Amino acid sequence: MIFLAITSAGLVSALRAAKSDDAVWCGADAITEADYLQAGHPNLSRFVYSIDDPDSVSDAVGTIEEHHPGQTIWVEAVPSGRD
Repeated sequence: MIFLAITSAGLVSALRAAKSDDAVWCGADAITEADYLQAGHPNLSRFVYSIDDPDSVSDAVGTIEEHHPGQTIWVEAVPSGRD
């Protein structure tokens, strides 16, 4: 399974739920670049842009599908009105 985390809390949950062969992707606002580089998670990928609207979610899912064709992608649901 592939996880797309949008928030910091979602990233923590995705990393906790992911098995060793699962990939976790996240937006730039879910983890800082410095923390990402220090995280040391081999299956963690970070977009250089924030995932904060339906278009950016769609773009991210498209990129993930290119890297993981045919895989199920779990996308974190974020309540509307998130700041």
